[in-house]
Amino acid sequence: MKRILSGALSALVFLAALSGCADSGLNTAADATRAEQDSSSEQETAQETEENEAYVVQTDADMFTDRDSSDSYDESDSVLIALDGDSVTSSSDSVVISGSTVKISEEATYILSGELDDGMIIVDAQDTAKIQLVLNGVSINSETSAPLYILEADKVFVTLADGTDNCLSNGGTFTAIDENNIDGAVFSKQDLTFNGSGTLTVTSEAGHGIVCKDDLVITGGTYIINSASHGIDANDSVRITGDTSLSIYSGKDGIHAENSDDESLGFVYISSGTFEIDAQGDGISAGSYMQIASGSFDILAGGGSVNASRESSESWGMMGGGRFGGRGDFGGGGPGEGMQPVSNVSSSSASDSTSMKGIKAGGELSIYGGSFVIDSADDAVHSNSSVTVTGGEFEIASGDDAFHADDTLSISSGTINITESYEGLEALHLEISGGDISLVASDDGLNAAGGVDSSGMTGGRDGMFGGGGFGGRGNMGGGMSSSGGTIVISGGTLYVNASGDGLDANGTIEISGGYTTVVGPTQGDTATLDYDTTATITGGTFVGTGASSGMVQTFSGGDQGVITASVGNQSAATPVVISDSDANVLLSFEPQMSYGLVIYSSPEVVSGETYTVSAGTANGQVTAK
Repeated sequence: MKRILSGALSALVFLAALSGCADSGLNTAADATRAEQDSSSEQETAQETEENEAYVVQTDADMFTDRDSSDSYDESDSVLIALDGDSVTSSSDSVVISGSTVKISEEATYILSGELDDGMIIVDAQDTAKIQLVLNGVSINSETSAPLYILEADKVFVTLADGTDNCLSNGGTFTAIDENNIDGAVFSKQDLTFNGSGTLTVTSEAGHGIVCKDDLVITGGTYIINSASHGIDANDSVRITGDTSLSIYSGKDGIHAENSDDESLGFVYISSGTFEIDAQGDGISAGSYMQIASGSFDILAGGGSVNASRESSESWGMMGGGRFGGRGDFGGGGPGEGMQPVSNVSSSSASDSTSMKGIKAGGELSIYGGSFVIDSADDAVHSNSSVTVTGGEFEIASGDDAFHADDTLSISSGTINITESYEGLEALHLEISGGDISLVASDDGLNAAGGVDSSGMTGGRDGMFGGGGFGGRGNMGGGMSSSGGTIVISGGTLYVNASGDGLDANGTIEISGGYTTVVGPTQGDTATLDYDTTATITGGTFVGTGASSGMVQTFSGGDQGVITASVGNQSAATPVVISDSDANVLLSFEPQMSYGLVIYSSPEVVSGETYTVSAGTANGQVTAK
């Protein structure tokens, strides 16, 4: 299946290969109230910092053993199991065969080959036993249970023999055979490792693909998983590395790890591999932390961004009047009754609702590298805690936020191209110190908000720019309560094309480096810069265009000169040129949206100096503040 998404900046292509088994509002607060809120915010931040510091970066040495990666075996010392339709034979009396059911109870290496029409391989050994199952051209179907069921052992290693095609499938129902709720084509109560260089197709028409109630490790092989529920479901962890290829089509999450009893478990660790995931739920979901070091990821979640209007209690329950018809939480001055912002939804409640995110973690989400193509109905990259991006290449189309963190979103490197989003980057604290970021947003480009976002609110501001003539910097009148949200830009390249606010902070904006460009918005109730307390610039370059009437703000201070001018109503692509008193051109720029306001600051701009600003037929002198 191939889907092509067009955006203002580039094309995003998603290719999912599917295969089956065999045939198959804020008001001004009193000073005392503000002080109380600030104190509370500081306490919460300190607690969050303490929690964040507890997160420890993992390595392959922490996650994998030598045997996890070893696919070697000695055939002469192995037990041979031959499958033939409805019968089984074995080279050892230690294998108990009952019709088409095979029970393995002793530590050894077992080589399986052939086909089994309706049967099971059951591992039930001592809790100290390490068992290796070599799939050497195996096709096993179980009409009513798991074709591979690991009940008891210390650890089981499933090796895909080089050059072989293997298949494990369930016929569409799961009937209890013991006290365990078997609900996957592969079901393991114990630690389970997949390795080797062969291919395994897993089909589960009524349940999960691969289920592991402990740690699931994959270090090699090609896997094609088609499942009605989660493609991969593990309690303690999912750990993937090596030359691994995963193609997953799932009715729920593609990869899901969650442990309701231990919040430190239920994590996902990926250090390499190729992933093609088409999931009706989340692409990759971790109840606790997630760490991705490298890999190639092609993820379609919830049908993609075209399904943004599809409602889910976790994603857009607070929106009223249609997905893009205005925020329901601002009707009547407060949140919609019975609704909560997404950030207030706990990970436990989230697991009970439909989530359609690309990559989601309940705890810390760290991405150090890799290639990502994500098309999601909900957030593309999401954490209920913090997101850290230190590398990687991203092509994103999202029906909601492209990147969302309840606490801190930190980007220090990488290339990020967001062709479609509701809000591009959203977190309580946004930190950009490097990288190349380009985004298109139908609402805010960057939104630093804790709880309810104040974008689009009217009133509460004075010192606005009037239309028509050139003017200097306006002042924000009548303060606004702050959530403590922050936007800090110290490096990198950032391009924002936003129909809502360009940079929106329910608190402060600080720019000290990098090159930031904001195009839009054109609506009078939105602004190029929108902040509650201060916006300072002490370094770097800022270019901003937008509406010159309504809710307008410029920088409130900083060491660097700022030019702010109203230039009438200019159509998209009309060049704006800024020159100094010696006719040196400091800026020549063609905004890709209509505009009436220009904000420019760079190390070349000196406070108190006069500059010429021209746009279309408008031409005038402006003194930098």
